[in-house]
Formats: sequence, C-alpha cells, structure tokens
Amino acid sequence: MAPSVGKSVPRVDGPAKVAGSARYVDDLVLPGMLHGATVRSDVARGRLLGVDLDPAFDWSGITVVTADDVPVNAVPIIETDQPVLAKDEIRHAYEPVALLACEDRLRLEKALRHVTLRVEPLPPVLTIDDALAAREVIRPPDNVFKRYLMTKGRGGAAVDGCEVVVRGVYESGAQEHVYIEPNGMIAFWDDDGAHVEGSLQCPYYVQKGVKGVFGLPDDGVDVTQAVTGGGFGGKEEYPTLLALHALLLAKKSGRPVKLIYGRQEDVEASTKRHPSRVEIASGCDRDGTLRSVSIRVLFDGGAYVTLTPVVLSRGALHACGAYRWEDVTVEAIAVATNTPPNGAFRGFGAPQTVWAIERHMDRVARTLGIDPMELRRKNLLRLGDTTATGQTLKESVGVQECVEKAMAASGFTQKRARGPVVTGRVARGIGASVFLHGAGFTGSGEKYLKGRVAVDLLPGSRARVRTASTDIGQGTETVFRQIAADALGVAVDAVDFAVPSTRHVPDSGPTVASRTVMVVGSIVEKAASALRVRVGEEATVSGVSREAAWDRLAADPGRATALVQYEPPPGVVWDDATYSGDAYPAYGWACDVAEVEVDLDTFETKVTGFWAAVDVGRVVNPILCAGQVEGGTLQAIGWALTEKLVTRDGKILNPRMTNYIVPTSLDAPPFTTILVEAPYSRGPGGAKGVGELPMDGGAPAVAAAIEHATGLVLDRVPLLPEDLFEASLKGDAR
Repeated sequence: MAPSVGKSVPRVDGPAKVAGSARYVDDLVLPGMLHGATVRSDVARGRLLGVDLDPAFDWSGITVVTADDVPVNAVPIIETDQPVLAKDEIRHAYEPVALLACEDRLRLEKALRHVTLRVEPLPPVLTIDDALAAREVIRPPDNVFKRYLMTKGRGGAAVDGCEVVVRGVYESGAQEHVYIEPNGMIAFWDDDGAHVEGSLQCPYYVQKGVKGVFGLPDDGVDVTQAVTGGGFGGKEEYPTLLALHALLLAKKSGRPVKLIYGRQEDVEASTKRHPSRVEIASGCDRDGTLRSVSIRVLFDGGAYVTLTPVVLSRGALHACGAYRWEDVTVEAIAVATNTPPNGAFRGFGAPQTVWAIERHMDRVARTLGIDPMELRRKNLLRLGDTTATGQTLKESVGVQECVEKAMAASGFTQKRARGPVVTGRVARGIGASVFLHGAGFTGSGEKYLKGRVAVDLLPGSRARVRTASTDIGQGTETVFRQIAADALGVAVDAVDFAVPSTRHVPDSGPTVASRTVMVVGSIVEKAASALRVRVGEEATVSGVSREAAWDRLAADPGRATALVQYEPPPGVVWDDATYSGDAYPAYGWACDVAEVEVDLDTFETKVTGFWAAVDVGRVVNPILCAGQVEGGTLQAIGWALTEKLVTRDGKILNPRMTNYIVPTSLDAPPFTTILVEAPYSRGPGGAKGVGELPMDGGAPAVAAAIEHATGLVLDRVPLLPEDLFEASLKGDAR
C-alpha cells in the first residue's frame, strides 16, 4: 500500500459539510426539548441584591434557574474563582446571573425582558494600569492573577552595561475569535447521569467541570462533540460554562435543553485574546550582536482566572523571540479587571510577545542604522544554542532555511533596498518577521496529562481511531486516518474515526497547544504499528492470511485494541520553580514577509502579497497544512489591521460582525506558502505542530511593511487608518 502521509488526501469530513448533511449542535432536536437563554448583568461591577420576576408576566411553562439551584457554584478550570451563576457579586458586564428555558422561543425572548436584576454598582477596574494601581481591589490582595520570573546568565541587569541600549513599549488589544459557528450545547439527564453534546474542543475539560459542579463520577457524565464550526481556542474552556448552564436547566425542568448563543451574545460573553503591554530594554554591540534583554510582560486577564496562568506562561516563554541572548530577565504579570474573562486564543499569549519583540528588533535596527533582516539573521538561534530558559536546541531547527526561502521568494532584499515605492498617493512597502512557537504543552505538562489513544481492529481489514482530539475544522480526522493507515499498511478509507465522546474514547488531552499531530499523532502511529505487528504475528503463528488473522483479532476483545499512552521524550527536563530548562520538546519556526499598499489620503492599508516559510517538521497533508498557515496568517492580518474591540464602561460597543471587522476571502492577499521540513525525531514521520505558529508573525510583518512604506512607526495593534493618520500628524508621512 502506497504511503498516504505527505500527500494531500481529501478531507474526509468535506463532503458532508459541503452537502449540508453534517449535523451541528443547532441541527439536533430531542423529544420534548426546551430552548435555553441567559440573563446577564449590564454593569461591570456591583453587588447583586436580588433577581426579580415580573409578577404580571405569565411564567407558566418557563423554567428559571438561579445560583441557589447550583450544587457547587464554581467552574473548575485552573482555579474555582468563577461562579456558574453570580450569587452576590458582579465582576463583569455580561456576568450570567439566571437561566430561563421554554418550548417557545418567542415566549423565551419575552420572558428575558421581564427579569430584573437588582444591582448596587461599584467602581470598576477596567485597565491594566488601574489594576496595578489597585484603585479598587477585585482580586485580593493586589489584583494579580499570576506572576512569573525567568532569568538567564546575569539577567536583564546587564543591559545598561552594553554599548547600545534600546527601550520600547508595545501594546495589543483584545481579539474576538469569530468562529463561524457560535457556542452551543444540548443537554439531558437519564438514569446513567448527565449528557451533553455541543460545539467544543476538549470533551474531558467539560466532563471535569460537570463532575465538579454536580458531584458525579466519571461514568456519570457523557460529553460528546458535535460537528464544530471552528474554535481557535474559544471553545477550549468556555463550553464548560455553557454545558453547566444547559444541564442546570435540564435538571430543573426534567427535559432536554438546547442553549445556543447568537453572534452578539457570543461576542459579548465569551473569552477573548488577552490585551497586553510589553516593556523591553535590550543591549547589543554596535555591530548588532545581541547581548542582554529585560522584558516586562503585562496581560489583562479579565474578571476570572480561566486559563490566564498558562497563556501568560507561553507569552513569557516566547518573549525573547527566535534570537540568542546571553543575559535575560522576563517578568510576566497577569492582572484582574472588570471585563469579560480572557482565555485561550490561537497562539496562546505568544502573538502578543512576538509582536513586541519583533517590533523591538525593528527599533534596534533603526537605532543602529542597519537592515532589520540582517540584524535578525545575525542573531538567529541555531542548533546547539540555548534559549532564554537555558534549553539547548538539539534538533529540528529550520529557521535559517525559513528565512532564506521567504527572502528569496518575496524578493525582499531587492524591494527593501530600493526603498518604498510611491505611485500617486499610494505608498508600497515590505516588511518581515521571524518567530518560533513551542509545540506541545509547556514544561512538564505532557507528563501530567498522560494522553492516551486507542486504535481498534474491525472486521474486513478495517480499523478505528479513538481519541479525544477533536476536529474543529483543522483536519484532525483526516491526518489521523493518514497516520494510522500508513502504520497499519491499509488505505486511508479503511480507517474510521470515532466521534469524540468521553464514554467511548480515552483522554488524549485537550485539542490545544499545537500538540494534536506531534503528540497525539505520535501515539496514534504507535498504537497502529503495534496492531500491525500483532496481525503479522497472528498470521505467522496460525498459518493464515493477513486478512484472516486481522478478522480473528478483531473478533477477540482482548486483542483487538491497542491503547497507548504518551511518554515525554527522555532527557526533557523542566523546573517549574525556576522556570528554566526544556520548555518544549520541539519548536516550529517561521519567517513571514508582508507587502502592503497604504493610501496616503485615507491611510487605509491593503496587504498585496504575503510569503510564509514555515518549518513544520514533516508535512502530513500539504493542502491542509498550507490551509492552517494561510488561515492563521489571515487571522493575524485581521488582528493587525481591522479587529479593534471597542469598549466603554466595561461594555463592548461593537459586538457584531457589521462593526467588528474581520478579513474575508476578498481581503486575503495572494499567499505564497513554503513548507520547510526539519524533522523532529519524536513526531509521527517527523511532524511538529503548526496550528498556532501562523498567528504569531503576521502582525509585526505588516507593521514593518507599513513603516517601510510611510515612515510611520506604530507599536500598538490594530493599526487602524485613524491611528496612522494621527501618527502622520506627529511625524513625516510621505
């Protein structure tokens, strides 16, 4: 059987989605089902004094749930600070306070308007500066969720002794996920316990939350993923809250409940990318050799912890970029504010800090009067170098090749040398960024996760992969079938993929952290390989054909399944106390080049070309891999140019797709995607993670191109036309 890994096998889920037969959660209907809705606060901070139901309204047939109906009123994530429903305190403007359910959606909408929340407003804390100043303490004792300190060599104190010292401050705002399908969940109870099915990334995260709130055992909770229309991290931790709400309504009503968010509610209530401020002081020689860096990372965590500590961790670990530094200090702090909680988003903290260090590299190059890409080339990490955590890079470092191929394909050097091109009132420029992204969980995370997968032999020389890794549009189902098929020596269409359900699949760990192919795919490969050996041995011992041996094993429950648990690579050592050592088993590397046109009258920016050279270790499915690169890059372009979340008094003023502007296919530039293969020995066939990496470098590449075109230096995203205009009033816009 010819290998399928390395080939663009068509997506196995494509036909059903194109034909409209794929069933998303809002397509599901259960007998006697009610529709659910959420009553939310409209102030950013306050004391909840009561929930009043209008006595003039007919409440018959409407189920009402408040905090008094919640067995354990705390969502188990990293901490248990977030209530399932607010009881006494309001911490953000969209805090869920009560739940309603009704058969008739129209009556449900009317009922929402007849619930009154009695709230005594309190002064909110809405910015990082307010939180650090502790004008109001919403998170005792100092409004801080988490702190990290990371050092190498003499630390950042060595900066002041360098020949050239450069300082800068770099900021980013919140970003909404805008997955194509809003959050949704359907729930019911029976004699076996709680059942939920919905749009989600991590079934076992939801199971953990349901167990904790309702006091149920593992086998008392069944969580199933419905076909999911995108996630980008927004369906990592947040669906747990939605599942709990649906289950509470189902428990009280005794009937199945479907809870589906509209787009506005989803934008208002769900998690966002953490706003950030990163302060950098660096020292280098006059020839551009980097020596020392001191970085302070500040993230706005919002009202509750959610996944902020691990987002902050990854942000801190990527803050020094893809460069060699002898002396490092990184201090990272996440603060609490009275804004909707921030959480997981593609890149997981790295886009904010990569934005900062890449803009800082441009600042250093400007200070030294040298080409920014020559500065980067001179200081790139190489095999044998140590990262900011002291990790020695022993294999799979394709960054140099990424840079050379992106530069050559884009004609960067020639275009940069001739300067910006101005035609009439349009200026054209080109810019670049270089970056890395750790694949897999940070530090000892995979050791604690103990992710497992199962592969089953089925009659007729077929097989089935069972894993909690979900397909949310990125192609997991297809690439896992490819990996398993090659390991088993069968065709891809002979491998099935079980619907992720906590009743039927082992806990493979969450579908996050660029770990799905590299980590989970590696144990899919091992499990399938073990079964291939088992079939061969059975054929030899029994003297039968491979097909007959396969069917014999498939009929024997004790021998039909291979269950494999992930084991971290030997020699990978991480110290959580000192935040040093091997942060990730491998890194993805990339170089982005953006070419832009800026209208010098309106200051609108158009990306006219984009080149991305990306080291993914080994390409499992070229079209799907390129799709991840191009999709993530377009998301980064949106973060760079249009996606500004506007707030006032803790409320979002643009919670719709008509005024929160994301790029569409019409806005996508021509992409040139170059897949570089520097294999990682522990990945399936050498593959590494790719899902998050493309989000990291697009924004600084676009900003550098705008700077080249106009001479305008901006260090906060998004770069809206009005921001460029204001900058032009302070400087020289050609």
